[in-house]
Amino acid sequence: MSALTSPKTHPLAKIDWDYVEFYTGNAKQSAHYYCSAFGFEQIAYAGPETGVRDRASYLLAQNNLRFVLTSSLLPDDEITRHVALHGDGVKDIAILVEDCRAAFDAAVAGGARVVSEPAEVSDQDGRVVKATIATYGDTVHSFIERKNYRGVFMPGFVAQAKSLRHVTNPELLAIDHCVGNVGWGEMDTWGDFYARVFGFSQLVSFDDKDISTQYTALRSKVMTDAEHRVKFPINEPAQGKKKSQIEEYLDFYRGAGVQHIAIRTDDIIATIRALKENGVEFLDTPDTYYDDLEARVGRIDEATQILRDLRILVDRDDRGYMLQIFTKPLQDRPTVFFEIIQRKGSLSFGKGNFKALFVSIEKEQERRGTL
Repeated sequence: MSALTSPKTHPLAKIDWDYVEFYTGNAKQSAHYYCSAFGFEQIAYAGPETGVRDRASYLLAQNNLRFVLTSSLLPDDEITRHVALHGDGVKDIAILVEDCRAAFDAAVAGGARVVSEPAEVSDQDGRVVKATIATYGDTVHSFIERKNYRGVFMPGFVAQAKSLRHVTNPELLAIDHCVGNVGWGEMDTWGDFYARVFGFSQLVSFDDKDISTQYTALRSKVMTDAEHRVKFPINEPAQGKKKSQIEEYLDFYRGAGVQHIAIRTDDIIATIRALKENGVEFLDTPDTYYDDLEARVGRIDEATQILRDLRILVDRDDRGYMLQIFTKPLQDRPTVFFEIIQRKGSLSFGKGNFKALFVSIEKEQERRGTL
């Protein structure tokens, strides 16, 4: 490994989440949904009124979370075609870097396919450098360098603060991980991609013995940076008696893409109560899951009855434990959803919860007639 790509000197060794951009059919209405249901505030806007002629974009923020919701204003362009094929979904998982050009060069040297080379955009508040590479499906990663920018987000956006007074604040903090679903036999290929292009290592892997029910199965591996700040689990289908959730996703999304975004909180009980009050729907969990819960996962701070009432799952590893719950899909197609997660030391991804979770997902698949 060369000095350029060694773990300590790799330009992608010190990174963080910057934003996630969704392509949607109606960004204005989607923004209202994410604000009213998930407690985001609208921070900025880009569109015809700001000199952007082909699209409208709304920047939503909550603590260290930033989502950009974008719709096309044209009848046939990349955004319109993306939405027609995939429905509302994640287009860009943007990564904050210290040096965009160095990060881009390292990624290309690792075999990344170029979408757009480093380009500088500027306004009266400074400059942002952005470059974009392709990953699985139509999903991309943009490298964002904003150390010389003091504006609200980036050139082209203007501040446009809006918040909804009646919304209960769930205190969502930041992205924990973003999960990608890829096709049959492609998990290792994309795991290798993140190793070569980002310098990531494999944190954990699961096979169809770990993640299966009597009907469906999948395989997964988690790729991470050295600081475990940016984590990308990659899922692929595995052979089962019936259609797995990954196959259903690939069918409805028409290919590989982001399955879910896991969002951290420091108080999952308060967060889920707030989200339920705002009308967010979650997957159910069988009552039997909570029988002898502490005997399975060890001593926890939370009362089992409260976790049962809210349908929150618990798992433990050698570093501690974590709590998690999954929303139902965020749009009509059963594709993208959110995970809400609180970590109490654990680096786990819920291996002990897979069976209970998959039984819940299979019930939803049965209702849709796709199991």
